[in-house]
Amino acid sequence: MQFGIFTVGDVTTDPVTGHTPTEHERIKAQVEIAQRADEVGLDVVAFGQHHNPPFVASAPTTTMAYVAAQTKNIMLSTSTTLITTTDPVRIAEDYGTLQHLTDGRMDLMLGRGNTGPVYPWFGKDIRDGIELAVENYALLHRLWREDVVTWQGRHRTPLQSFTATPRPLDGVPPFVWHGSIRSPEIAEQAAYYGDGFFHNHIFWPPEHTREMVELYRSRFEHYGHGSADQAIVGLGGQVFMNKNSQDAIREFRPYFDHAPVYGGGPSLETFMRETPLTVGSPDQVIERTLGFRDYAGDYQRQLFLLDHAGLPLKTVLEQIDLLGEHVVPVLRREFDALRPAHVPEAPTHASLVAARGAQAAAPA
Repeated sequence: MQFGIFTVGDVTTDPVTGHTPTEHERIKAQVEIAQRADEVGLDVVAFGQHHNPPFVASAPTTTMAYVAAQTKNIMLSTSTTLITTTDPVRIAEDYGTLQHLTDGRMDLMLGRGNTGPVYPWFGKDIRDGIELAVENYALLHRLWREDVVTWQGRHRTPLQSFTATPRPLDGVPPFVWHGSIRSPEIAEQAAYYGDGFFHNHIFWPPEHTREMVELYRSRFEHYGHGSADQAIVGLGGQVFMNKNSQDAIREFRPYFDHAPVYGGGPSLETFMRETPLTVGSPDQVIERTLGFRDYAGDYQRQLFLLDHAGLPLKTVLEQIDLLGEHVVPVLRREFDALRPAHVPEAPTHASLVAARGAQAAAPA
């Protein structure tokens, strides 16, 4: 099982110190965070994509390429690649190039994005969000698997005898996760292609996550990719830790209360009770995270949101240290012990290349 962190690249004022990081500071902080995650042995770091303030995540492939050059082992992924407003040809070329630069140490998660004004900036209409996600990925899927593509759809210029370059490394496209919080159409899309399904798993109660994951699993089996429990599932999550749980709550409360996505809503205690948000000791984070298996089944990737809401870089790095030293080793051991032998591990470039070779060698 893979464990890691994801970021959305927000620039938020620290409500305790009043400091607002510059864009330069925030971009550099993301690199330092990824380096620390690599150093403590996490498996994945994922970067968001936003094209509006207060975010600095407009060019994820640039950031990921730089981070890849500064790290040794950690896999680079995205917490959202906007399949709706990013040209699928550009996705094929940009992430195809990244795949080569990282020697396959990357994958990506596609999402629609939930910021309405972004759509017209790129000549799109948010009301077409689902249709754009379906059509654009159908094209991207072909661009990575067919050397010459002729295509026509509703939302971009037709292609005539087009070849996306570079071609996928070792002839194997990057693995794709389809991310969604609430759209069953995206779970269906992931199942149709046999790709991964990633549930954000932050703002909604466990019952909602269960419904979305079960839908994806049942449709994955329906399309003949394997049994439902062999479907490739990823979950998000949010934690804040201190060795003493009461200290963790005390330290995190002002950040929760003033965060743009939380402030003015339900209390911290309500969020902790009704959503997967876990604020407490490392042992409490371990216990809560192991409980995700009760409603999501055996899954392959767990990513935690740590750097947001104005938390200072020093604090975020301390959180990564706690995750790497006290939490992930236990979670990795416990989840691996529980996972049945027939349930696959998270896909990597090496495993996809091996599977392709085994398929080619199998008798017709």
